[in-house]
Amino acid sequence: MSQSSAAAPAHPEGLSMLEKRKIEAEILKEVYLTLKDSHGEAVARQTVADAVRRSAIEQGKAFAAAAPGGSSLKAFQDVMPLWTRGGALEIEVKEQTDTSFTFNVVRCRYAETYRAMGLAEIGPLLSCQRDGSFCEGYDPKLKLERTQTIMQGASHCDFRYTYEKK
Repeated sequence: MSQSSAAAPAHPEGLSMLEKRKIEAEILKEVYLTLKDSHGEAVARQTVADAVRRSAIEQGKAFAAAAPGGSSLKAFQDVMPLWTRGGALEIEVKEQTDTSFTFNVVRCRYAETYRAMGLAEIGPLLSCQRDGSFCEGYDPKLKLERTQTIMQGASHCDFRYTYEKK
């Protein structure tokens, strides 16, 4: 990790997460299309998946470093408004405790944005795969189980976060 990325803020102030993801997707779209033309779809998909995974892990580390008192499920819940700001995600919370945070996403503007950008085929790589990878960087005790996503055609996304206290 470079010096500059170690000092980077967890999230730029004033920028919604949806806006940030759209900017990233505009760049990754061109990388994806260039690689698809030169190396084929499989290489292009794998490269985007790997890059987004690495980015999500690093962003998770940055959020953990910025969490008052260190990473925890509570600190994770406290930053959720970054992802939902401006109606980016409409969620229905099912359970919220010290060790469990479960909710369904019933509207996902991330999916809508990627479809509008012509990126539906790699939308899950740009967005959905980030969630579990973010947990890896944020805190290895934070686990995500999800069986379906709007991005892949389901009626809702089922997020089931658990925090293993030790």
